[in-house]
Amino acid sequence: MTIPKDLLDALMKDYKNPEDLIGETGLLKQLTKQLLERAMQAEVTDHLGYEKNAPSNNTSGNARNGSYQKKVKGDFGNLDIIVPRDRDSSFEPAIRPKGQSRFTGFDDKIIALYARGMTTRDIQAHLEEMYSVEVSPTLVSQVTKAVQEEIILWQNRPLDEVWPIVYLDALRVKVRQEGRVINKAVYLAVGVNLDSL
Repeated sequence: MTIPKDLLDALMKDYKNPEDLIGETGLLKQLTKQLLERAMQAEVTDHLGYEKNAPSNNTSGNARNGSYQKKVKGDFGNLDIIVPRDRDSSFEPAIRPKGQSRFTGFDDKIIALYARGMTTRDIQAHLEEMYSVEVSPTLVSQVTKAVQEEIILWQNRPLDEVWPIVYLDALRVKVRQEGRVINKAVYLAVGVNLDSL
């Protein structure tokens, strides 16, 4: 889908600095909010089978029942959106499912920071600084625990029988053990398998 140039020109007519586009009240955040809300209104219309304020075509007994506010987190920061609901609570938006408060990819950022060795508190501070998103240390822990099993499986996977190239190295580090500081070697082994050649 291509956005018409005249529409882009109309959206960008008041643009003066990057804050107007990606800031707290910038165009990107406003567009994301309005597109999400419009998509959910279309989804509830499809779910119920009739347009809002249409003459009584409602044969299911289910109808619109107001809305509720939901805070979602993403690369753009926190965003308050209005989610429509129906009387029998059978409507679940596909674009923003119930119980999901983070955009796809947001958890991947937490996992990437965790994989780089950042602590839970460091990740929390980084997300707040970079994206103006407040996340609890508990949320960071829950996201990292979700992949912990996969990490353990990967670490304990069986190795190939043949490794044509193997690099071995060690790094000397000082560690505290039983109340005193000693030198220890941290060993690193990197193998190149036949698939990589």
